Amino acid sequence: MEDIIVILILIVIVVSILWYLSNAKKRGETCIGCPYSKQCGGNCNSHNHKIKDVRNNNI
Repeated sequence: MEDIIVILILIVIVVSILWYLSNAKKRGETCIGCPYSKQCGGNCNSHNHKIKDVRNNNI
């Protein structure tokens, strides 16, 4: 019985994550999790800027 409860909880978590992702895509967010996702249109490359900043600080 305990296994069934754990499996049901995991299923609920996975379904809620998928629901959030599908709703975010419907809202027009291109980079889910990016604070500027609605503004930049997917061209902000904020991840690439962070990598460049880290590399420049190590020199």
